[in-house]
Amino acid sequence: MALFILASGITLLQVSANPYVSMLGDAKTASSRLTMTQAFNSLGTTVAPFFGAFLILNHAAESMSDQASAEAVQLPYIFLAIMLLMLAAIFAWLKLPDIATTNTNHTDISTDTGSAWGYSHLVLGAIGIFVYVGAEVSIGSFLVSFFAEPSIAGLAESEAAKYIAYYWGGAMIGRFIGAALMQKVDAGKLLSFNASIACLLILVATFSSGSVAMIAILVVGFCNSIMFPTIFSLAINGLGKHTGQASGILCLAIVGGAIIPIFQGILADNVGIQHSFILPILCYLFITYYGLIGCKVRNN
Repeated sequence: MALFILASGITLLQVSANPYVSMLGDAKTASSRLTMTQAFNSLGTTVAPFFGAFLILNHAAESMSDQASAEAVQLPYIFLAIMLLMLAAIFAWLKLPDIATTNTNHTDISTDTGSAWGYSHLVLGAIGIFVYVGAEVSIGSFLVSFFAEPSIAGLAESEAAKYIAYYWGGAMIGRFIGAALMQKVDAGKLLSFNASIACLLILVATFSSGSVAMIAILVVGFCNSIMFPTIFSLAINGLGKHTGQASGILCLAIVGGAIIPIFQGILADNVGIQHSFILPILCYLFITYYGLIGCKVRNN
């Protein structure tokens, strides 16, 4: 229950924070700003496992008792709780304005009294978030099994797991680069370019072997870098008073990370680990379409 409440609170934080980041400046550079914030998200994802291993696993390994294992998590969780309380206090003190009434730098097409669901670029963006998170998590979840394949590297699970850091680390590096690049390049076009390259890389990983397949699938992490923040900012563009609801819809769409890996697992059981990566290709093809056509701002 505690973990569920923690996850719910962090999700609400993201629902609230992402629109503010998007609204901090010109609409044309919203994707760049959101990509920069997501880069620090990836930094946490990359660094946190090392702290977890140091603070929890090393301590727990010293004793096999359940009490020692329980005590091992106390310090990291207490530290996390203190940091979140400090963050809550800061936001309570800041008195942030209502984004629905301060959306002055963005074109507002929300002249009706309906809901955010009436805007096709948001609905397609939600699908884009669904398939993107699903593809990203699917690839990350199957990397160990993929590297263990005799035709790829035949690595033991403990050894293959070390390469996952390259996948997520690539996303972090790509986001810092993408944040600067999107100051000059159209966000939709860059999104489509990255998704297209991801498709090609997965095709290489699916139909090749050895180190070529390994490198190809790991570089997909770099291509993933700008996708979430770019889709998010394009999907809420011009929604005005519906921005808050739209943000909630987009964050709800990350459930794709819990659903799509199941279907890839079914494929893996029937056609093999390597050829199951055809499913993420379909996801990236939709993202390519969204960056070129689906993100155009219009209401139904």
